[in-house]
Amino acid sequence: MDTIFGIPAVALYGQLMLGLINGSFYALLSLGLAVIFGMMNVINFTHGAQFMMGAFVAWMLLNWIGLGYWWALILAPLIVGATGVLIERLMIQRLYKLDHLYGLLLTFGLALIIEGLFRNYFGSSGLPYRIPAELQGAMDLGFMFLPNYRAWVIVASIVVCFATWYVIERTKLGAYLRAATERPLLVQAFGVNVPRMITLTYGFGVALAAFAGVLAAPIYSVNPNMGSQLIIVVFAVVVIGGMGSIAGSVLTGFGLGIVEGLTRVFYPEGSATVIFVIMAIVLLVRPAGLFGRA
Repeated sequence: MDTIFGIPAVALYGQLMLGLINGSFYALLSLGLAVIFGMMNVINFTHGAQFMMGAFVAWMLLNWIGLGYWWALILAPLIVGATGVLIERLMIQRLYKLDHLYGLLLTFGLALIIEGLFRNYFGSSGLPYRIPAELQGAMDLGFMFLPNYRAWVIVASIVVCFATWYVIERTKLGAYLRAATERPLLVQAFGVNVPRMITLTYGFGVALAAFAGVLAAPIYSVNPNMGSQLIIVVFAVVVIGGMGSIAGSVLTGFGLGIVEGLTRVFYPEGSATVIFVIMAIVLLVRPAGLFGRA
């Protein structure tokens, strides 16, 4: 059996693949958080609950209406994003002139309410969501078998993350979004409806979380706690990458997923804490994050 640094090659490649899968979800979720914070200065603690809602909406569309995975991948982010628009219009909008702490407390409370409602209705046990027939099976890469669905998750995450970065950093719309956060009155003078733009930005960030939830549904069991188990790690990823940094969130998400996977191979006991150790080091050396601005 082939070994690398004394570790069976199959185990190492398997953990690297698992790290890439986790990194895909870290990148998508931290990207949504970075969009919301970077454009609105709101720390959205509801993000984990909205990730969970995306998975549940996909499950409901399949089991209650009969719409399969591909329809869910389109409709679930739109539905959950629309709930995000309502939350921003009815609640978060009232807190923009207050300290960030108020927004954090509001979104944290909303997360507890949403998770509690889903737990009361669906229970705490996981609900299965099958992999679509087109993505079942695996590819033989010679050194390992790569499940088709996991390969799809990685590719879809990279495409969505790159597209989001390109729109925000390289297009006229992105320029308006960035300007609206720093000079809203100036942007309004050009005829841009800044409040509507901010609302849609929040809805888009929420839709990214729901999109990640749909991707996660066939891999993890669909349950009310799936977001709360992930969101703390994702916040650490955002802090390491730099609050509000789009590229930082994406690169750090994938990178830390791989680091976490390798840690499971070489030092399994530290796999649950390695990201937080890195966060502590980064905060000591560079408080703004690896890609953030002071």
